[in-house]
Amino acid sequence: MTVVDYETGRGVEGTRALAVEAPVNVVYGSVPHAVMMTTPGDLEDFAYGFSLTEGIVDSAAEIRSVAVEAAPGGLRLLVDLVPGRLREHLARKRAISGRTGCGVCGIEDLASLPMAGLRAAPDLRLSAKAVAAALGALERAQTLGAETRAVHAAAWAAADGTLVAVREDVGRHNALDKLIGALMRAGTDPASGFLVITSRCSFEMVEKAARLGAGAIVAISAPTSLALERAATHGLTLCAIARADTLTVFTGGERLVA
Repeated sequence: MTVVDYETGRGVEGTRALAVEAPVNVVYGSVPHAVMMTTPGDLEDFAYGFSLTEGIVDSAAEIRSVAVEAAPGGLRLLVDLVPGRLREHLARKRAISGRTGCGVCGIEDLASLPMAGLRAAPDLRLSAKAVAAALGALERAQTLGAETRAVHAAAWAAADGTLVAVREDVGRHNALDKLIGALMRAGTDPASGFLVITSRCSFEMVEKAARLGAGAIVAISAPTSLALERAATHGLTLCAIARADTLTVFTGGERLVA
């Protein structure tokens, strides 16, 4: 690679780390379900989180095993479901091909737009100091982001702002699915903390948070209008445009304490 100076036009040869982006075919019971463009790390976590947020499983107990194998041009993620869940999944399978975690490919009409089942959000109390602590810690914890400047991160913070888990990926949805999978596998109580994401907060990010059962999500970038509607519907506290000195609370402000 060559780094070119605007003023002089001179170039300096060098190298830099790049984020890996690879196609991963998610397969349930030998039947391909989706091809996701993702960073090929923490794929076991991704299998659990993706399966939950896609509505394929309701709990970690419904996944018997996960295996990763090489495939022509990419990787194959083999997810073995318990028999009853596999039969149900195959009966209502929808296609998702070649997506990077964005969009709602595979649905046929507006009525099919994904929505997590409605349930009471945890009675979480969130302080601005805890959010600030989590943001500061997340900036330091993004190892792949520091090397490449090309990935998103999603983190789970305890109620006091201590980071519990962090996952990174080229896709913001994938990073959140990886994190959710890690929390599922660890048996983390969704009422014990809150989500922090380094990307904008779209409705799908809110839906994933609701599917997990989280009570609050903090985004560094701004939310979309539909994200706010869904957050209000699910009773989620949605904070965004989170900076070192300020935080904008869009929904669920009653959970914010001093």
